Amino acid sequence: MAVLKKIPASTLMETLVASVLLVVVFMIASMILNNLFSNTIKTNRRGIESYINELQYQFKNNKIRVPYTDDYKKWEIEVTKEVINNQFKVIYQAINIETKQELIKIDNAQSNN
Repeated sequence: MAVLKKIPASTLMETLVASVLLVVVFMIASMILNNLFSNTIKTNRRGIESYINELQYQFKNNKIRVPYTDDYKKWEIEVTKEVINNQFKVIYQAINIETKQELIKIDNAQSNN
């Protein structure tokens, strides 16, 4: 019969400490990832930017008149025409109701509205 080598074993306390450390590391990592993903979702403005681009297109093709207000998901949208530096400008302003984020786009007024 072959001679078996003795392998040093861990004590129960060492095993528990190692397990707790692993759990803590994974818990911290999951909290960091959760925070990153939730911030990404909250600051995602692709939908509202796309909708404002659609409003710009509609204004340029005389489909909407200013002043114009609308709600899009959690955003309040306002389109106004103002004079800035002796030029007519169309201002597209969107404010998120929950986060109070503000998105402003300024465009040259090229429509007869």
